[in-house]
Amino acid sequence: MRGAVVVAVVLAAVLGGCAKSADGDGKETSGASPNARSEGTGGTATASGGSIGAAGSDCELPVRFDIARHWKAKTVDAEAELSKASKVSDGEVSGALADAFLRQGPVTAACEIDARPAGHIGFLRVWTGKAGKADAGSVLREFVAAEDNVSKEKYHSFRTGGGLKGVEVEYLYTSKLLDETKSETALAVSTPHGPVVLHLGGMDTEEHEAMRPAYELAKQTLELT
Repeated sequence: MRGAVVVAVVLAAVLGGCAKSADGDGKETSGASPNARSEGTGGTATASGGSIGAAGSDCELPVRFDIARHWKAKTVDAEAELSKASKVSDGEVSGALADAFLRQGPVTAACEIDARPAGHIGFLRVWTGKAGKADAGSVLREFVAAEDNVSKEKYHSFRTGGGLKGVEVEYLYTSKLLDETKSETALAVSTPHGPVVLHLGGMDTEEHEAMRPAYELAKQTLELT
């Protein structure tokens, strides 16, 4: 069991605070603006540090978008992590724990963008799923159904500067372990290669709000690769 605990701690540090989200038939809003590459929440500026998603970038994805300056993107090889977890002592338990951190509903962890180099504690994470008939809203509903302790969801449709339509949700997540409630945000879009979910967490609500401009930058510049 000790091996399982070690795996759980490592994975929690890397992939903890996964998104919990929801969908609805809210009013569509536009994520595009004349200064989409520099605007954040409420007009707060955040400089672009380049884009990811295209072949040869730090994370190859069905979509591409700008990440904030100093944020560091890294590919998450879920299958490799799951295989590694299954080979440690108590592999069955460790594998189950790894699966819980690396998969959520219909999507699997594919990329994480670390805010720590920019002075924040949190991640913008990207989850991808298999191609199918499920729309963005359905994927987002399944995504939240895979988690609990979520409340006060506020969701709406939106369109990115790249012309993609999607669904976004803002909500509160309560950690039973820490007995704390914090704000979280997620969005989902559909692509020919499958659904993509972007989730912004953070150590607490204060950190989440401080990182929102980076999330808005990603949302506004989101387009198909």
